[in-house]
Amino acid sequence: MKDIKNGILLKGIGGFYYVETADATYECKARGVFRKQSVTPFVGDKVSIETNEDGTGVITDIFPRKNEFNRPPLSNIDQLIFVVSTCDPAPNFLVLDKLIAIAEYKGIEPVIAITKTDLKCDDKIETIYKNAGFNAFITPMNIPEAANHIKSILTNKISAFIGNSGVGKSSLLNNIDSRLGLKTSDISHKLGRGRHTTRHVELFKLDCGGYVADTPGFSSIDLERYAIILKQDLQYCFREFEPYIDHCKFTSCSHTSEKSCAVCKAVTEHKIETTRHESYVNMYNTAKNIKEWEVQQKLK
Repeated sequence: MKDIKNGILLKGIGGFYYVETADATYECKARGVFRKQSVTPFVGDKVSIETNEDGTGVITDIFPRKNEFNRPPLSNIDQLIFVVSTCDPAPNFLVLDKLIAIAEYKGIEPVIAITKTDLKCDDKIETIYKNAGFNAFITPMNIPEAANHIKSILTNKISAFIGNSGVGKSSLLNNIDSRLGLKTSDISHKLGRGRHTTRHVELFKLDCGGYVADTPGFSSIDLERYAIILKQDLQYCFREFEPYIDHCKFTSCSHTSEKSCAVCKAVTEHKIETTRHESYVNMYNTAKNIKEWEVQQKLK
């Protein structure tokens, strides 16, 4: 007799999906109706499965997602841990701010973990993002106290680690939980970046509770294609703008260069970090050319 169980989708490879339930992890196929409806199960999905006597199963239902990314296919994320190195590779603030804006837009909490301070002592990154209202911290490798701090952040949450290749994502995860055994590689100095070592998205269950995902290709997300933010919504994706938005002279203020703009004034008074505002202006200049009717067409 078949049994119905609820669980979380941990991994999907070659049409097979691995679902963790309260009693075991089952290798499953998805019902054919999902393909007919153009629905693809994502890692992180909360699902119902119909189990067979041989220990396999079939995904019968996918519960509504609170958020999702199409690339990589990942859903129901509580927080994104942005791993940024002080050097080798150097931080790209525009790319980082684009990804943080996407997280804010989707209602996911951004966290910034800073690595390689032993190679370059620089508190600039931490200062910028703490001043912007984020949980930003330096995380030395191979120091138990640092790993314990991150564990406390990850406990009972679904988290994804994001960053350019070579910043130390896999090393950081291995320090948090040695059972993961994720592959790492050295920086390719010829290319100026690390060699990709993660080939698919997978949720790993931590001994402290919660799940983490190592996510290949996430740092190269194309904002316009995968998470379009229209110009009128972009201001709300920079949380440090919030105290000033309603104090601009005009309700239609773009917060880019207007003399009557309270946000721009806050930048000149060093209440808002210059790099963050520069990223906003760059993103706004792109977003202002996108019309609402174009959104669905661009997402296809």
